[in-house]
Amino acid sequence: MQPSVHARHKALFLLGFCALILCSLNCGTGPKDVRLIQHTVFIMKENRTFDHYFGQFPGANGATSGATSTGQTIPLAHLTNPADLANLCNGWSCALQAMDGGKMDGFDLIDGGTLEAYTQLEQHDIPNYWAYAQHFTLADAYFTSAHAASLPNELYAIAAQSGGVIDDGSDYGEGVACDGSPAELVTVLNPDGTTRQTSPCFDFPTLADSLEAAGIPWMYYGGAPNTFSTIRQIRNGPTWSANFVSTDQFFSDAQAGRLPAMSWVAMPEGDDEHPPQSWCPGENWTVQALDAVMQGPDWDSSVVFVTWDDFGGLYDHVAPPQLDQFGLGSRVPLLVISPYAKPGFVVHTVYEHSSILKFVETRYGFAPLTARDANASDMLDSFNFTQPPQAPLLLQTRQCQ
Repeated sequence: MQPSVHARHKALFLLGFCALILCSLNCGTGPKDVRLIQHTVFIMKENRTFDHYFGQFPGANGATSGATSTGQTIPLAHLTNPADLANLCNGWSCALQAMDGGKMDGFDLIDGGTLEAYTQLEQHDIPNYWAYAQHFTLADAYFTSAHAASLPNELYAIAAQSGGVIDDGSDYGEGVACDGSPAELVTVLNPDGTTRQTSPCFDFPTLADSLEAAGIPWMYYGGAPNTFSTIRQIRNGPTWSANFVSTDQFFSDAQAGRLPAMSWVAMPEGDDEHPPQSWCPGENWTVQALDAVMQGPDWDSSVVFVTWDDFGGLYDHVAPPQLDQFGLGSRVPLLVISPYAKPGFVVHTVYEHSSILKFVETRYGFAPLTARDANASDMLDSFNFTQPPQAPLLLQTRQCQ
């Protein structure tokens, strides 16, 4: 007996529905395509805003002028001498004063009246950063996680929280660690708005803990002390001697195809672009790091996220979304560099430091660490996993004056 027309249509519908489900799992731009990425590299530079570096970038939400506390709009001056950025303040109170409740007009109040904050670079000043942005993906809505300085934002970059920390402590880079001086303290903001001083040694989980529990290799290139020094189970655990190595080893691992699944990379002092240092040596360092990845066998399965930790006291015109009492803070640049990054693309989705953790969690199916990474974008809209993989973009370092 032949099946009825109705039965045949029903069978075809079920087959089509099953095919649709299978395709949603294995085709197109669904989350499983992110498995093409086997190596995530997180490079965090220091203290530059989006308008400062990319305010003139075509197609991006940039500015070439800025508002001041007196109601004026002034041009962002072309910065030619790095030493001119000597009076900037990027701490908690300065960030709040500069943002002025979203008006973004108080930057002249935090730079000693010098208007140093109202400066920017041009394409010829950072040509290699512009080349990466033109060739890969540039995010123009990437915000710092906290309206604060380095340590709180670096904690978000490993744990999607700062443990309430809102400053760098009195001896950042030396004593801010579980094995630091007993006199070393950082400021913690309580839920009720009051503050307290505490020793910088915390027990909250990090992305490294998630990776370790899943048996997925990770590495911090930059030695110690570092932000992980403030996490008790990391600093005093078995991974400390094996997972924290020099920055130099990143170059050799990248060139030899030994990159782990997750890398945090810190750069030597002088190459981090922290004002009033010149941006040129730092850009050169980034070029060398990216060339090492692109010339190695891991390039075809890698993504490198290059961003900056905090606003450094420099002007940016976009009011950050306020997700909670800690942030978001001012915009900073983000470059998404991968064979699968959308070429020549400016992504306007709101990202923050926790978004990079969300990307890794999406890649490996991890549970979120906090509400921040749970609600953050997974950044998949910066990628096209069906495009022909982009070839390496090998660039040359420049002579710094």
